[in-house]
Amino acid sequence: MTLYIIATPIGNLGDLSSRALKTLEEVDLVLCEDTRVTKKILTSFQIPKPTISYHQHSKLTKSRYILEEIKNGKNLALVSDAGTPCISDPGAKLIDYLLENLPDLKVISIPGPSALISALSVSGFSADKFIFLGFPPIKKKRNKFFHEITDIEKTVVFYESIHRIIKTLENLKNVLDSERRVVVCRELTKKFETIYRGNIEEIIEQINSLPKEELKGEFVIVIEGNPRRAG
Repeated sequence: MTLYIIATPIGNLGDLSSRALKTLEEVDLVLCEDTRVTKKILTSFQIPKPTISYHQHSKLTKSRYILEEIKNGKNLALVSDAGTPCISDPGAKLIDYLLENLPDLKVISIPGPSALISALSVSGFSADKFIFLGFPPIKKKRNKFFHEITDIEKTVVFYESIHRIIKTLENLKNVLDSERRVVVCRELTKKFETIYRGNIEEIIEQINSLPKEELKGEFVIVIEGNPRRAG
């Protein structure tokens, strides 16, 4: 009985490793955030594998069903829509539940793409120590989220969606000084991958210059650690 945590491409299908493909071919069932997204990947590689959804709104009954499938001797794979599972998605909650009920369950990582690590690797900022903050709060504690960033001496990384990227950059403009360098990565590994560099005002200017129809995709924001705090 094994649960494989498989990283899937964040854009470029060529990033799916041979080990990931082999594992997907061998498991009995694939747990995925959105079955439609995962089926496109499986179809691209001609892997006719059954899928069921597991996401942030899944109820305990779904976790129990997954537990029973494993108890019946099935090997399962857990994937997210893109990137490494359990990073800003509910996979960790499922793993914790399964291990609580099946302490001997093998949980094996099949590593691969990660938007977080990809953005860090091209940022040029120190990654010896960094803080990952997931997605900013939508409403409650949003102001606190951005104000706390100003005092962090380590590199800060977080995600943002197309729907709130402009608002988030404006929030950062209110708290960051001109010394703090920022890198914003858009559509990593995809056809229109773009990396914006500068201080927050320069970043806003670059992104606002884009035609609205080109402002697409998911964003990773990397902020240099506070040089004053580090000093």
